[in-house]
Amino acid sequence: MRKPVQLLLVTSLYGCVAAAPRPDAGDQRVNPIPISLALEEIITSGVRQHLPDPASARFGTMLAGERTLDGRQEIVVCGTVSAKVSSGVHGGDKPFIAKVYPEAASSFELVAMGDETEAARLQIGGSCRAAGLPTLDTDTKTHL
Repeated sequence: MRKPVQLLLVTSLYGCVAAAPRPDAGDQRVNPIPISLALEEIITSGVRQHLPDPASARFGTMLAGERTLDGRQEIVVCGTVSAKVSSGVHGGDKPFIAKVYPEAASSFELVAMGDETEAARLQIGGSCRAAGLPTLDTDTKTHL
């Protein structure tokens, strides 16, 4: 009787070691942070580089959050921007999602920029919500 109990005890302890939890690398959520003037400058300069008329850019609400993903610190930013199109008319609000990497000289990466369509707002809004940054839709005044 003593041997089976010892065997069960050893087996159960071995199972505990083997089942130790691993860190969840799939967590995409961010910790919301305020957008400082320096961060705002990095974001607006980076987004302007992707517009046909950068000087005409008008930025809407922007939200930011930070996280560490795969050992790399990043700031995720969601927002909207409108600018003049080639015909000289101001276009509608385009949603965007971008990343800033503070440890890499605050390098900027535009992840996605949609057009003025509802589909683009929903797609980019979904990515922002998944990150924990619900953006404000400027046309309907509701969260995406």
